Amino acid sequence: MSDEPARLAPKVAGWAERYVRFMDDGLKVPGTKLGVGVDPVVGLLLPGAGDALTGAGSIALLLLALKEGTPTIIIAKMVLNILVDTLLGFVPIGGDVFDLFFRSNRRNLELIEAHRNGAKPRARDYLVVALGIFLAVLSVVLPMLILYGIGFGALLALWKLLSG
Repeated sequence: MSDEPARLAPKVAGWAERYVRFMDDGLKVPGTKLGVGVDPVVGLLLPGAGDALTGAGSIALLLLALKEGTPTIIIAKMVLNILVDTLLGFVPIGGDVFDLFFRSNRRNLELIEAHRNGAKPRARDYLVVALGIFLAVLSVVLPMLILYGIGFGALLALWKLLSG
């Protein structure tokens, strides 16, 4: 062991930082420290679209965590962030406000940066990442299914009303 002070690990992939900044906090609100990204804005304008973009980023960050040798317990925390974002971000309007403050992809990128160790991924790492990918895909598919169901239900009700 050396007596050198531990050096901070360099930041991970530049694309990940750019993506997270774009989605979560790229535009600063004047006079505040609050940053606003595309996720909550798109989510308000096109329900489900912000969730789809966040889900895609979640998958990419999970794969990056594997590549960086992030420990399994940290990957599990990342999956928990995705689960919270999926469940609470699913609530109409309130979920978009939640996305403004929770920023799961920012949290996950910070976890990767803080805990990567370059170890080779193990089988359980792949299992945890597979669960995270499932949740991220669910965050994309679930809003679409619900919107489809609402639209189909409205059309069915209209059909019954018109056909007597």
